[in-house]
Amino acid sequence: MRTSGISARGHQAARRSRRGGTKRSALRLSAATAASAAVALVAVNAPASSLGAAPGPVHGTVTGAGKPLAGARVTLFAGSRSGVRELGRTTTDATGSFAIPYTPPAGGVLYLEAASADARRLRLRSVVGFGEGGAVAARTTSRVRVNELTTVAATYALAQFTGPRGVDGPSPGLENAAATTFNLVDPATGRPGAVVTDADNGDTNETLATLGTLANLVSLCASDTTRCESLLRLATPPGGTAPADTVQAVLNLVRNPTLSPAGLYDLARTARHYAPALTAAPTAWILALRYTDTNLYAPGRIAFDAQGNVWASDNWLPGTQKPSPYISVLDPTGRPVLGSPIRGGGMKGGDWGAAVAPDGSVWMSSYGGNAVAHYSATGTPLSPPTGWRNGGLRHPQGIAVDQRGNVWIANNYGLETAPGQGNVVVYPHGDPTKAITITGGGLDHPFAVQIDGYGRAWVSNAGQGGAQLVNTRLAPLIGKFGGSVTVIGPDFRPTANSPLRSSSFKWPLSIALDSRNNAWVNSYFSSAVTALRPDGTVSGVYKLPERTLPWSVAVDGSDRVWVAGFLTPGVWTLCGADTTACTPGARTGTVLSPPNGFRSKALQHLTAVQIDQSGNVWLANNWSQIVPPVGGTGLVQLIGLATPVCTPLTPVPVRPTSTAPCTGRTTAPRPPAAKGTGTDPYTVRPGDTLSGIAGAHGESWSSLYRRNRTVIGGDPNLITPGQRLTLR
Repeated sequence: MRTSGISARGHQAARRSRRGGTKRSALRLSAATAASAAVALVAVNAPASSLGAAPGPVHGTVTGAGKPLAGARVTLFAGSRSGVRELGRTTTDATGSFAIPYTPPAGGVLYLEAASADARRLRLRSVVGFGEGGAVAARTTSRVRVNELTTVAATYALAQFTGPRGVDGPSPGLENAAATTFNLVDPATGRPGAVVTDADNGDTNETLATLGTLANLVSLCASDTTRCESLLRLATPPGGTAPADTVQAVLNLVRNPTLSPAGLYDLARTARHYAPALTAAPTAWILALRYTDTNLYAPGRIAFDAQGNVWASDNWLPGTQKPSPYISVLDPTGRPVLGSPIRGGGMKGGDWGAAVAPDGSVWMSSYGGNAVAHYSATGTPLSPPTGWRNGGLRHPQGIAVDQRGNVWIANNYGLETAPGQGNVVVYPHGDPTKAITITGGGLDHPFAVQIDGYGRAWVSNAGQGGAQLVNTRLAPLIGKFGGSVTVIGPDFRPTANSPLRSSSFKWPLSIALDSRNNAWVNSYFSSAVTALRPDGTVSGVYKLPERTLPWSVAVDGSDRVWVAGFLTPGVWTLCGADTTACTPGARTGTVLSPPNGFRSKALQHLTAVQIDQSGNVWLANNWSQIVPPVGGTGLVQLIGLATPVCTPLTPVPVRPTSTAPCTGRTTAPRPPAAKGTGTDPYTVRPGDTLSGIAGAHGESWSSLYRRNRTVIGGDPNLITPGQRLTLR
C-alpha cells in the first residue's frame, strides 16, 4: 500500500491522545520572585463563564517581573467585526489588584491592557474571553492575572487582528485566534496553558522555552529602563520605527520573526523571571504547537471548513503498515470534534486529497480504496461503504472543488503503472453518477489539482518514472523524468498550450494559486518553486536548499508563498507577487524565512501546509523517519505568522476583512486566452445549463443566448450536450 505518493512502510507505536497525557514541564516563577508573587496567585481559579453571561466585574492582578504593579492603568476592551470598544477602566491598588464592572458584549473577544504608572514602556495584555463566532464554544474568565506570559500569548495569537486601535476583526478568525491563546497560557493563573505543557509539547519542542524567553524580554521594561530601550531598539523592523511599548515590540517579532535573534537572546538572558528559557539563540521567534489524537497518524493533506475546523487525511493506522479507515477533524485549538476520528464512507488510506465544497461537505481521496469519500459538514459519511469509484478511479490523489461545486479529482493511477497513465475525473456539481473523465493535455500521473479564479483547473503531472525511484540507489536518475502542468478550462477541456513545461519541473507535486491567478508549483527533486503566469508562461524559478525536497505549497492573504519541506522538516516563506507585503527591498521570490526555513522540534517530514482564517500556518507530519519509513505524528500549528485567508478557499486566497467577510465562492470571470492562442468555443456537457455556462465565463445568460441562438434554437432552456457555443 502506498499513499501520499510515497511508500507506506514502517511502524510506530500508537500515540495516546494528548488529552490523556501528563504535563512534562511547566514555566515557573524563579525562586527569587516566588514569594512576592504568591499573594497575587491567591483565589484566581474562578470558574469560566459564557461571554454572554450576566453582567459582573472582572477581577484580576497585574504583575511585572514577578512583582505586583501598583497604580497601573487597566482597561477592559471588546473587539469585534465592528471595531474596538472600551468597556471600563480602573487603577490597581497596592497589591496590583483591580476590578472592572462591565456588561458582556454579544460576541467577539474580551481583553485587558495594563500600562505602568511611571514613564516606562511596559504595556501588558491578556485575553479574558471570546464569543460564539468561531468553532470553539464561548469562554470567559472572571478572574485573571495580567503579566508578561499573558502578553506574549495574546500578542502572538491575535497578531493578525491587532491594529493601532487595538484588537478587532471578522469572525470566525478573531474568536478562533483568541481561543488559541488559552493553549499558550491560562489567563486565570498567568501560567502556561495545558497544551503548551502537555506530552506533545512541553519539553519535546522549543515552544515552552521560547515563551519563557519572550516573557523575560518583556519583563525588562518592568525593572530596567536601559535594557528596556535595548529591547525596543532590537525589535525595530527594517525600515520601520521603534516600537512604543512592549506589546508593539512582541508584535514586531511575530510579524518579523527573524528580527535580531542573537541580540534579543543575549538580552533575555539578563532576566530570569521565567523558566524554562532557551539555552541558545533561535533562528526565528516562532511558537509551534503540535496536536495529536487517536488514529491521527501520518496525516497527508489538510483542509479548513468555514468555521475553521481542520480536516486531515490519515495515511496509516498507528504502528502498522495498514491503510487507515479514518479521517481526523480538529477544532482550531487542536481538540477532536464531530466524533473524530471518523470512520466509513469508503476511506482506506487517505492521501493527498482533501477539499471542502461550497455546501460545507468534505471530499477526500481514498488511495487504497481506489475511491473518494464524501462527508457532511457534521462528519457523517455520505458516500457508500466502498466510496465513490465513478470515473474509473485508480489511486486518486489531489481533489479540488470549483466555483460551481464541481469536484475535480487527480486520478493518479499509482506509482507502478506505465508512463502516460492517469487522467482527471470531474463529478459535476458533486454528482458521481455524472462523472466526466478528462484525458489529453499531457496528463501523466496527475498529483495535485487546484482551481483558479477563472474556474480553470491547474494539474501537476508528477510522471511515473521518478516516483518509482524514491528512496532507492537509483534516485540520482530522477531528474531525467521531469514533469509538467496541465490547465483544464471550465469546459472540461485542456487548454491549447497544455502541457506547460519548465526545466525546473522535477517531479512537480503541489500547486497553489495566488489572488492574481499566478500558479506556484513546487518540484520535489529540484527543490524549487516555479511561478507561472495566468497565461501559463514561467515568470520565475526560486531555489530552496538542495535537501529541502518540498512537498506542498500554500499562499496566504498577502500573496506570500509558504513551502513545506519533506526531506528537511521546515517551512520556507517566499515574497509573492505583492512585494508591498514583504520586507523592504524584497522582490518576488525573496526568501523571508531563515535560509534553512522555520524549524521546530515539533516538525517531522511534511506533506501539507495550509493557512487558516486566524493567520496560523498548519502542517502535516507525514513521516517521522525516512529510513526505514515510519509514519508521522500529529498536526503542527505555527501561531499567528501568516495573513489570514477565507476558508474554504474561494478558490484563490482572499483576506477576510471586517468590511468584506468571507461569503462563499464567487462567479468565475472568463479565463484569459493562453499566450499565442485564440479563444476556444465551449462544448456543452451533460448537466450544463445556459446560466451556469454564462456565469462561469463572466456574462449573462441572455447575451450568451443571443450570440448562439442559431446553435441553441428557440428555447434557451434546451441546450444539448455536444453543442459548441461561442463565448464572449
